[in-house]
Amino acid sequence: MDIQSIKNRFGIIGNSPALNHALNTAVQVAATDLTVLINGESGVGKEVFSQIIHALSARKHNPFIAVNCGAIPEGTIDSELFGHEKGSFTGAVDARKGYFETVNGGTIFLDEIGEMPLGTQARLLRVLETGEFIRVGSSKVQKTDVRVIAATNRELLEFTQTNKFREDLYYRLNTVPIRVPALRDRKEDIPLLFRKFTVDFAERYKTAPVQLEEDAKNLLITYPFPGNVRELKNIAEQISVLSTNKKITAKELAPFLPERSFNRLPVLAHPTGASAVHDFSNEREILYKLFFDMKRDVTELKKMFLDVLQNGGASVQMPSHFFNEPVLQEHKPLEVHSPVLANTNAQPVLINNNDVIHDHVEVEESLNIMDMEKELIIKALKKHKSKRRDAALDLGISERTLYRKLKEYDIEDL
Repeated sequence: MDIQSIKNRFGIIGNSPALNHALNTAVQVAATDLTVLINGESGVGKEVFSQIIHALSARKHNPFIAVNCGAIPEGTIDSELFGHEKGSFTGAVDARKGYFETVNGGTIFLDEIGEMPLGTQARLLRVLETGEFIRVGSSKVQKTDVRVIAATNRELLEFTQTNKFREDLYYRLNTVPIRVPALRDRKEDIPLLFRKFTVDFAERYKTAPVQLEEDAKNLLITYPFPGNVRELKNIAEQISVLSTNKKITAKELAPFLPERSFNRLPVLAHPTGASAVHDFSNEREILYKLFFDMKRDVTELKKMFLDVLQNGGASVQMPSHFFNEPVLQEHKPLEVHSPVLANTNAQPVLINNNDVIHDHVEVEESLNIMDMEKELIIKALKKHKSKRRDAALDLGISERTLYRKLKEYDIEDL
């Protein structure tokens, strides 16, 4: 089957070389059972390519299912993909088949594969390698014969470097890569797509199709379309419904194009050197650092206060880091003067020898995030008398996550 026939069958508009190359690759790989990884931005039509591969394969008469991995919660994605047994978790009132068991002999399309949790990635790798899987709550190994087509709008290779995606799974999925070009990379197809959409909407809403003047075409072509074909379709529908004039000029088209400032200059995604040491992965680490900085400042203030009591405050040196903080840079250093006595006959305050002033000893605490997390879990369990549900609510996590953390840190019920 030639490329033009495939375009007509699946409603693909465009003649750009990048689009034709992607279609040729999809046609060639369709006759095999190789795993395919489709890369492309959101809205370019990655699911259409998965349907083309399935329709031209030997599995075309068997089931096809598309699963959005980013739309399934982390706690239930294993059950959705691989099934579960009755009573395997709260709410599992009956046994249920997963997608891999239901689509046996067919094709499964895993969209947004980059959002899949690491634990599920290990299960998926097992299916790709051996065709075996285990239901949640079961010990019986089951076999399945499913072709996997994955898609993502992320750079998975970068995710492997930050341990957000398994490297072995990436190379297993990336057997045949297909990159769907963004709409801004195929500008010659924009007028064709716009005309196709306006004709379809004119038939739907029983109106005359709108047409673009030459200046309007130039404006539409220069727009970057971050939402790609999906955004172009929405703009065409807005114009078809809201525009009273069917001959659209650039002035009339401009209000329908969102005003955005796009900066597509290259940036340093992963800082190196000294700045990389202070790269925080989440808000919790930022809060921990803030608390430790506050504790350090309070400790310094305590030492200064003791110096004032012991030495009369003649000369107190403020720590240099006090004035390096962004919040304090606009303020002048605190000037500490010797006390001035209003009454010359007043007697100075004497400290008895028996009143021993102990030097402040700063206890070095662990800055490890896992130790802090373990300590918080223990405190929450003690506070709620080992009631896990109440402790999980107090910690702001699910009871399932708390149970996993208890096993990970080997914490017994308190």
